[in-house]
Amino acid sequence: MDAPVVVRARGITKCFGDVVALDGVELDVTAGRIHGLVGPNGAGKTTLLGLLLGLAVADEGRLEILGTPVGRAPAAPDGVAGFVDGPGLYPALTARQNLAALVALRGRGAPAAGIDDVLEQVGLTDVAGDRVRGFSLGMRQRLGLAAALLAKPRLLVLDEPANGLDPAGKNHVHGVLDRLAAEGTAVVLSSHRMDDLEALCTEVTILATGRVVFSGPPAKLSAENRELDYRLRTSDVVAARRLAGETRGLRLVDGGDARRDADVLVVRAPVPVLDELVARIVRADVAVRELAPVVSPLEAAFLALTGPREAGR
Repeated sequence: MDAPVVVRARGITKCFGDVVALDGVELDVTAGRIHGLVGPNGAGKTTLLGLLLGLAVADEGRLEILGTPVGRAPAAPDGVAGFVDGPGLYPALTARQNLAALVALRGRGAPAAGIDDVLEQVGLTDVAGDRVRGFSLGMRQRLGLAAALLAKPRLLVLDEPANGLDPAGKNHVHGVLDRLAAEGTAVVLSSHRMDDLEALCTEVTILATGRVVFSGPPAKLSAENRELDYRLRTSDVVAARRLAGETRGLRLVDGGDARRDADVLVVRAPVPVLDELVARIVRADVAVRELAPVVSPLEAAFLALTGPREAGR
């Protein structure tokens, strides 16, 4: 059975004066998926996230969230939580007090067990009694995620959630998001970190100047972005270079890594040609010690599809 569609956007257009922030955007987000938004600064990512959170309304188009058509007044249906441009927090209050204040503003009692649970989920239990003014950027991001989790959202919307996180914090947040998706929550997040998006997302949408230039699984980008540069480290760089030169459809690239590392080649080829080269190297009894894209498929597609251009937020 197909997962239900949590967000359905059709022809969404949003302008700020003469600036077209979103131009006919189409977007589908299904339950249990993590959907990434990618784009250069000013591409419209924050504007789109704001629409999903009910902070603004579209000028044109149709938007449904959790099966409910979004009206002409800024509002989000129950079951939607998240933040854009960083979470709003009270710096003079502790982490626990911030969450208790949020629950009180929603008109409900403050369940201490629930607050403690979300603090544990995001790894802030040890600093729950500390004032937020002393928190790092990454700690504030995690507290913002904890605040969103209090609402037990069916749609979680996050703007740069990994901003300021150290590797341990990033892994912690990734684990939380993966678990939420496994439990059926739809997650929409923006990020400039391609490694985060590739590790987390089952689908990505690339925006450029307010328009969708790609939407689909990250794996599809490898097929559409035919040639990539790959770092190839072997036990015999001379033999590898000779075999690469004899492989049709492949080019040797004078990359910086190759100049620094004597045993590294940088080659440009589509995946089938690269597979052929690796097979030939192995048959020649040369060990392949490393093979990795110099730029990830997602980042390569991002650069190819967006390019240097002026953009409005």
